Amino acid sequence: MSGYTCPMHPEVRQDEPGDCPKCGMHLVPGDGQQSGTHSECHASHGQMEHQPSDGSYDQVPEGHTGTVYTCPMHPQVRQVKMGSCPICGMGLELESASMVEDGPNPELVDFTRRFWVGAILTIPLLILTMGPFVGLGGIREAFGERTTLWIEFALGTPVVLWCGWPFLVRGWNSFRTMNLNMFSLISIGVAAAWLFSVVALLAPGIFPAGFRNAHGHVGVYFEAAAVIITLVLLGQVMELRAREGTGKAIRALLDLAAKTARVVRDDGSEEEIPLEDVRVGDRLRVRPGDKVPVDGTVAEGHSSIDESMISGEPMPVKKVAGDDVTGATINGTGSLIIEARRVGADTTLAQIVEMVANAQRSRAPIQKYADKVAGWFVPAVIGVAIQAFVGWAIWGPAPALSYALIAAVAVLIIACPCALGLATPMSIMTATGRGAQAGVLIKNAEALERFEKVDTLMVDKTGTLTEGKPRLVAVLPQPGHDEGEVLRLAATLERGSEHPLAEAIVKGAQERGITIAEASDFEAITGKGVIGIVDGKKVMLGNLKLVTDHGIDASGFLTAANARRDEGETVMFVVVDGAIAGLVSVADPVKETTPAAIKALHELGFRIIMATGDNERTAQAVAAKLGIDEIRADVLPQDKARIIRELQEQGHKVAMAGDGVNDAPALAQADVGIAMGTGADVAIESAGITLVRGNLDGIVRARRLSHATMSNIRQNLFFALIYNAAGVPVAAGLLYPLFGILISPMFAALAMSASSISVVLNALRLRTVKL
Repeated sequence: MSGYTCPMHPEVRQDEPGDCPKCGMHLVPGDGQQSGTHSECHASHGQMEHQPSDGSYDQVPEGHTGTVYTCPMHPQVRQVKMGSCPICGMGLELESASMVEDGPNPELVDFTRRFWVGAILTIPLLILTMGPFVGLGGIREAFGERTTLWIEFALGTPVVLWCGWPFLVRGWNSFRTMNLNMFSLISIGVAAAWLFSVVALLAPGIFPAGFRNAHGHVGVYFEAAAVIITLVLLGQVMELRAREGTGKAIRALLDLAAKTARVVRDDGSEEEIPLEDVRVGDRLRVRPGDKVPVDGTVAEGHSSIDESMISGEPMPVKKVAGDDVTGATINGTGSLIIEARRVGADTTLAQIVEMVANAQRSRAPIQKYADKVAGWFVPAVIGVAIQAFVGWAIWGPAPALSYALIAAVAVLIIACPCALGLATPMSIMTATGRGAQAGVLIKNAEALERFEKVDTLMVDKTGTLTEGKPRLVAVLPQPGHDEGEVLRLAATLERGSEHPLAEAIVKGAQERGITIAEASDFEAITGKGVIGIVDGKKVMLGNLKLVTDHGIDASGFLTAANARRDEGETVMFVVVDGAIAGLVSVADPVKETTPAAIKALHELGFRIIMATGDNERTAQAVAAKLGIDEIRADVLPQDKARIIRELQEQGHKVAMAGDGVNDAPALAQADVGIAMGTGADVAIESAGITLVRGNLDGIVRARRLSHATMSNIRQNLFFALIYNAAGVPVAAGLLYPLFGILISPMFAALAMSASSISVVLNALRLRTVKL
C-alpha cells in the first residue's frame, strides 16, 4: 500500500489517514483502485432505491478470503474494513461467526471509553444545572452565574464534540447522502442544543426578549446535549454487548471443533497433528472421550457417540465399522479408527456455520414493512419537530423560544427509529443460532417466516417416516421356480441401482449366500422398476405399473401381494421372459420418533399428506398405523411437485419434507422445503430448512422456532413503535396545556435508548426458547 487516497478523487494522496478535502469521504489505503473499503466510500451513492447496478454497497473484492464486515440491518452492505453502514449509520460487524477475531469488538471498546468519559464530565454538569432544584443551589451561587455558564461549556463541549463525534459524523453522512436515519435525528438535536448554547454564552445580546427568563438570562442546554450523548452511548454499548450474544450459538459450535487430530501412519505409529493438516483418506484415532476431528467413516472399533451438539438429540448413537461419524461430536467409552471423508470447509460443522451465517444476513419479508415505516418516519419527525418549535414560539409561555427549542430537540431524540430497524434482524440472528443448536438449519429468514403460515405438510415415506433402510422380508416363488433363483435374478438386476429397496434385496441375497450374476442392457424406469438381461433372459423387477405397462396379467397374484401390503410391506414382481416368476417383499421399519412427531405436528396445526411411490394398499397400512390424514400413492417423482402446486392453487400453504434427489423439484415448488440432513445434497440445496438428523421431530422444532421467532419480531416491532407513537406527541408538548407535562431532551434520550435495549433484550430471549 502506498499511503492513503480518495476512491472518488484518486488525485488526493497523503501519508496519514483522514478525509478527502474535496468530498469529505474517508481516505482508504492504496492507490484508489479498491473502490472504497470503508463504508463512507460508497455512502455518496444515495439511497438503496438508487443503488447503481455495479453493486456499490458490496465493496468486497472478488476472491477475497479474509474478514468481511456487514450491517445487521442491511446485509447488502459489505466491506473488508470496519466502519459504519452508509444506509442506517449502524456500526458494521463481522459477516460470519466463523470470521470472529480474538479480542473484544473494537467499536465496543471505543464506545465504552467515550461513554465513561462522557459520564465523568456529565455528572458534575448535571449537579451544576439541576442543583437548584434539589437544594444544591449554593454550588452555583458560589461560582456565580457567568462563571457557571463557562464551566458548563467546558464540561459539555468535550462530551458533544469528542464523545458524540461518531454520531455527528454519521448524521452528517446521512444528510449528505439523503439516507436519513436515527443518527440524522440525534445529530440535529444535539447540534441544535449545543450551538444554541454556545451562541447564548458568547453573544447573549443578539437574542430577542422572547429567549430571556425573568432574570434576563438566555438559557443554555449544554447539560441536555451532554446527557443525550451519554445516554445514547450507553444504549449503543448495551446494544453492542447484546448483539455479540446473537452469534454465541455459532461460536459455541465452532469452539466444539477439535483443535488437533491423531493420525495413524502406515507403519502403525500415531502422531498428533493440527486439524487443518488432516487430509481426505487419513486414518485417525478417536480415543474414549475425544472429539471426532472431522467427518468420516468408522474403519475399526465400536463405540457410542454423543451427537447432541449437531443434531439436538440427547441420546448417544451407536457406531460400528462402516458407520458415518460427524466432526465435533464426542466419542463415548470405545476407541475408534476413522477414515477422513470431509475436511476443512467441507465438514458438516463448517457447512452449518456457513448456512447459519447466510441466514443471519437474510431479510424476512416482514422487514420490508419496518423499512417502509423508517423511510418516511425520519422526514415526518423532522416536520413534527419544526411544527413543535413554531407552535411553542408563537403560543408558548415565556421564555417561549427556549420552550420551543426544548420541545423540538425532545421530538428529534425520542423519535429515533433505531429500535424499528433492529426489530427483525436481531430476532432472525438469534433464532438461526438457536435453531442450529437444536439441529434445525434455516437457509434464510423468508423460510422461517413462511413456515409459520404453513397448514399442509407433505412427507415422503422412505427415509422420512421410515428408517430408509428397508430389509428383505420374503420371497414368494411361483410353481416351477426356485426361491433362491428368483432372489438371485432380482438381486442381479438391482445390484446396479442405488435405491434403498434395491440395497435391501441385494443385501438379503448376500446374507443367504446367493451368488449374484452380471446383468446387461440394464434400464431403470423411474417410479416403476428395472429391466435387464440376466443369463440371456429378459428379467423385470418392479411394481404393478411396470408389469401392466408390458401387457402382463398379474390378476392371479394380487391376493398374495395385497396381504403383504396390508402389513405395510412393499411388494415387487419378478418377471422372467414375460411371465411372473415370483414376488419379492421388502419392509422399511417406521422410525421410533415418527408416531410422537406426527401427533405433535397435528397439535401444531398441520394436515399431513404422505406421498409415496408405493402401492396404495401399502401406503394405507402405514398411514393408518401413524394417523396420517391423507395419502397419495403410486406417485412418480414428477407428480410430487404437481400435487403441491394443486394444493397451493386451492389456497393451502404447503411444506414438503424429503431426502432424495427425486424430491428436489417438490422441495423447490413447496412454500417451504424441508430436507433431511441425512439425504442427498441436491435435496438440501433445494430446501429452505434442513434437519441435521432426518427425523420428523425436527419439523416440530422448526415449527416451534418459527412461531417463537415471528411472535418475537411482532413484539419487537410493537416495542419499537410504542415508544415513538406515544413519545413524539408528548415530546412535542401535546400534554402541556392539560397536565403541564413537557418531556425534557434528557428524558427523551433515555426513552430512545430504552426502546433499542428492550428490542435487543427481547430478541435474545430466543436463545433460551424451548423447542
